[in-house]
Amino acid sequence: MSEETTGTPAGLRTVADLDLRPALEAVLMVVDEPATEEHLAKILERPKRQVADALRELADEYTVQGRGFELRLVAGGWRFYTRPEYAAAVERFVLDGQQARLTQAALETLAVVAYRRPVSRSRVSAVRGVNCDGVMRTLLQRGLIEEAGTEPETGAILYTTTNYFLERMGLRGLDELPELAPFLPEAEAIEAETQEAVPSFDPDAPEPDDGPPTNTTTTEF
Repeated sequence: MSEETTGTPAGLRTVADLDLRPALEAVLMVVDEPATEEHLAKILERPKRQVADALRELADEYTVQGRGFELRLVAGGWRFYTRPEYAAAVERFVLDGQQARLTQAALETLAVVAYRRPVSRSRVSAVRGVNCDGVMRTLLQRGLIEEAGTEPETGAILYTTTNYFLERMGLRGLDELPELAPFLPEAEAIEAETQEAVPSFDPDAPEPDDGPPTNTTTTEF
């Protein structure tokens, strides 16, 4: 079958051509919440029974090999979790990370959560224009944000700020957050700045002479 017939560039494998177990591992590494067998079967274009068997095989394999993580079936879906016996190592890493300063990306993401709470990860990413999954995990680890239920329409996890956030910010409550409106330029000001940035040019206008300046200046926009 030719490339024109399949619509797939030569040498590029389709999702259905991928090895199932590595493909499942790749997808589960980036999920934000447990992924159902139905969803995984759909995106990987495989029968649900085949996907379910592969997931259980992977879970058993990780246990036999004594990996530091495990694959669990939780709340109707599958997701990677750290094994409880390695909790001390994870706790040490998280606590050590709390001593570091927040990056600019983390501060911006935290501001979005504070002002748009409760808000999902996808909504935060939409506001900032970049993927915020890693930054959100950092804020969760530092105890600055926490889960606040799920979105009724999509089931996505919602997040809000914590009391620890208030302590670090020196606020008694979220109602003490400064208003955003005073820091945003007025529409008229933005329009004026845009017009001032565009120079006028009239190809039919006469060349300026070297005579004395006049008190009246006409500018076209």
